[in-house]
Amino acid sequence: MPWKETCVMDEKIKFIGDWKRSEYTVTELSEMYGVSRKTIYKWAERYDTMGLDGLKDRPSAPLTRPRATSPEIVDYILAAKSRHVKWGPRKLVVWLKNQYPEKKWPVASTAQTILKREGWVKTRHRRHHTPPYTEPFINSQAANDVWGADFKGQFRLGEGRNCYPLTITDSFSRYLLGCQGLYRPTFVNTRVHFERVFKEYGLPKAIRTDNGHPFASVALGGLSSLAVWFIKLGITPERIEPGKPEQNGRHERFHRTLKEATINPPRYSLLEQQRAFDRFRVEYNNERPHEANEQKTPASIYRKSRREYPARSPDIVYPDGYFIRQVRIGGPIRWKGGLIYVSKALTGEPVGLKQIDNQLWEVYFNFTLLGIFDEELGRIIPL
Repeated sequence: MPWKETCVMDEKIKFIGDWKRSEYTVTELSEMYGVSRKTIYKWAERYDTMGLDGLKDRPSAPLTRPRATSPEIVDYILAAKSRHVKWGPRKLVVWLKNQYPEKKWPVASTAQTILKREGWVKTRHRRHHTPPYTEPFINSQAANDVWGADFKGQFRLGEGRNCYPLTITDSFSRYLLGCQGLYRPTFVNTRVHFERVFKEYGLPKAIRTDNGHPFASVALGGLSSLAVWFIKLGITPERIEPGKPEQNGRHERFHRTLKEATINPPRYSLLEQQRAFDRFRVEYNNERPHEANEQKTPASIYRKSRREYPARSPDIVYPDGYFIRQVRIGGPIRWKGGLIYVSKALTGEPVGLKQIDNQLWEVYFNFTLLGIFDEELGRIIPL
């Protein structure tokens, strides 16, 4: 309705004047006031019946609720809840039916609404979980096939601040590529250390981690900013299942050795703790025989990767037949005049869509399948 400089009531009064003069047809009045013909007749009838009071806005709620639960039944439900505080609406309704079978009881969802309205139900915050990793793990048959990475559980330094040790090992040779103590396990701090390791040792085929920050997130495909960077470099970010550290068992076993040698007791400052990590790394790689290596040292087996760290991230190229869309700020892509949400972590990156059925498309970021876009639903379904 095009009300601009006048209030709604003023426009309605003006309409009544035009209606009474009979200078305009109903269709012309409808166009002038931006309302339907049905509304025109409704206003005219209310004015003839009630005068100006008939033009006032009325509440949209119905005057009566014939299907509303009676106050007596509501009182019974609330009394039952106060007697059985831990019971949910389903148990309460069943119990009430057994106690008073002669009465007509509402369904559990109605009882839930009543309890919520009366303050007996607290709204639970929905917990978002990292989506599972669905691809098979790469077998570690040679150096740099798979690297394990993790933040060894934080501990308090003598100075009172927490230390988060970031550890990176080659799964095949057990070579300790990096052990860096950080005050905070942020994406920026973690990337800086990975970049240093990449420049020294090259790139692996895959990096296996848990589902914690900054390695993963609750976004589509479990992608975090760090995982996006790995994929752009051609590295597969593998994630173990929650509660199954044995899937990265070689790296987890190494953590026990690290703790025994460097953290019992913790050093006073991060600088002193880092010196302990560095001394341990030299000994672990070059002097300490490893049983799984037939008592050979990790350094005697490990060889640098032939894949060098590039000066800039390679451009992502998709095969012919893929529809390419750039992820916009906030995480959506443009699709047939609308916006489809993908992931904030991919802002500025190209994603590829491959049609697999009439209205179904596989959504890829580089070589990583993120989910299935269903045009009918208008959203991407996670794997």
